[in-house]
Amino acid sequence: MIRLCSGSETRANLLKDFGVAFEQAGCDFDEERLPHITPKQFVYDAAQGKFTCCKRKYGLELPLLAADTVVTAGGHLLRKAKDEEDARHILQLQSGGEIAIITATLLQSKALFLSDISATYYRFDTFDPQDVERYLQSGLWRGKAGACMVEGFCKKYIRSVRGLQSNAMGLPVEKLIPFIKQ
Repeated sequence: MIRLCSGSETRANLLKDFGVAFEQAGCDFDEERLPHITPKQFVYDAAQGKFTCCKRKYGLELPLLAADTVVTAGGHLLRKAKDEEDARHILQLQSGGEIAIITATLLQSKALFLSDISATYYRFDTFDPQDVERYLQSGLWRGKAGACMVEGFCKKYIRSVRGLQSNAMGLPVEKLIPFIKQ
């Protein structure tokens, strides 16, 4: 049994899909105050902040698992869109190009500490403008890094993938399983 330090439904579903017993408990960490140095530094600092906050709150009675994910395109760090216009701009940066989805993961028990940064790369076909507008109207982009999910809107535009899909969804579970099972 581990403690997932995240309120993410997607991360919880990934753990369930892989048969990992967990308790979900998010912590209040404001990642928006972090400086945007590089995408890898930002995502690591965000995961570390969540981890530290939950470690203070819960200790290591259960192993703690914290993660954060960012999307990059054309050298831009694509956070969660602030509004519909921001979402449109973020989607335009991804359309017809390549993105990297970077996840930083921290796992600690009383006997183990694991820190990992993984990237999954997607190359997209050009997004259909009418499809983008329907998607924007749906509101499904809200709260999503890069304004979309590869298992959602972006799925039909994927031309190629390098890396783990679970990483792109927010948690590289395949890499964590050997350590969680210890």
